[in-house]
Amino acid sequence: METDAPRQNLAINAYRTLKHDIIRGRYVPKEKLLMSLLKERYGVSTGPLREALSQLVADRLVVAISQRGYRVAPMSLAELNDIHDARAQLEGLILRLAIERGDDDWEASVVATAHRLAKVTDISSPDELLDGWDFRHKAFHTAIASGCNSPHLLQMRNTLFDQVERYRHLWLQETVMSSTALEQKRQEHAALVEVILARDAEQAAILMRDHLMTPVPIITRVLEARGIS
Repeated sequence: METDAPRQNLAINAYRTLKHDIIRGRYVPKEKLLMSLLKERYGVSTGPLREALSQLVADRLVVAISQRGYRVAPMSLAELNDIHDARAQLEGLILRLAIERGDDDWEASVVATAHRLAKVTDISSPDELLDGWDFRHKAFHTAIASGCNSPHLLQMRNTLFDQVERYRHLWLQETVMSSTALEQKRQEHAALVEVILARDAEQAAILMRDHLMTPVPIITRVLEARGIS
């Protein structure tokens, strides 16, 4: 076990770092992931890298090519629309359950994370703004979802979020430095909080689905400009 633990930690670190780089566009869709370059870039041996790549295959961020190694998973407009629709539908269901089951502490966590998210524009650096807004945005939506009290639904939610992340990052790059876009999102989040506190499950589910689908037209334009159909 003593020898397995360091190897497992290396695999976990390689997985997290490589996943981050794929999501952030360091590797383009369908790019071949050469083991020799990955070992040099991430400072790990073949074993932990293969474990990391296997997990990324399960996440659908990497595809394994029989006897030919690994490539970054392709992106497409069909996948963009399917993943976002699936996520929006699931989040709507989870929010309905959260409104039914959530207690006062849940409400407080939603309000607190919304407040922190609204203040993120105080950060001035572009990189800090992108990372800071995204981190607080995830925290806000995670707080909302937590009220459903269903570990299985939350696990499904996390899986969909991992798959949508590459597409979301394209939207973030296009909008996070736009004061107009940030203000629109602030208003959408405020409206969500209002209906959540009113315990209006029907309207909250509608607003959540609409909110999660708003990035799709922007991402579509970015993909089309890159020749991805």
